[in-house]
Amino acid sequence: MIISENAVVLFHYTLTDESGNELDSSTGKDPLAYMHGHKNIIPGLEKELDGKTAGDVMIVTIKAAEAYGETQDERIQEIPRTSFQTEEMSVGMRFEAKTPNGPVSVVVTEVNDETVTVDGNHPLAGKDLTFDVRVDSVREASEEELSHGHVHGPGGHNH
Repeated sequence: MIISENAVVLFHYTLTDESGNELDSSTGKDPLAYMHGHKNIIPGLEKELDGKTAGDVMIVTIKAAEAYGETQDERIQEIPRTSFQTEEMSVGMRFEAKTPNGPVSVVVTEVNDETVTVDGNHPLAGKDLTFDVRVDSVREASEEELSHGHVHGPGGHNH
């Protein structure tokens, strides 16, 4: 079966950054499962997988705009330190910030006596990513999977 709209795809991958550092891998784990055409994976990788079949292998570099997006400066903010309920603030801390558009996960990038700088961008925003992919299997989605918009069972979502 060819990877196309509504196909369930299982694939193994190794993800590296622009410097070749490994960021993630399915090695030694179950393959990643997703439903093609339902925005379950980054857009650039989904485009590259379109038309492939089980057994296909590829190494592709996905530009930041087609991965987790470009870094958005408006998602980086300096907040008065007095706005936080804790004295213990350090670079790398993560928490959810309340915004008019709902909660946003942020990471502390700088702390001084007066302010705390937080970044609400995805950790991989602004980065070109390289995927080494091997398509494991391709099948038709079940009616239940189609109605939910994601894969069920091994490698997918369980309700």
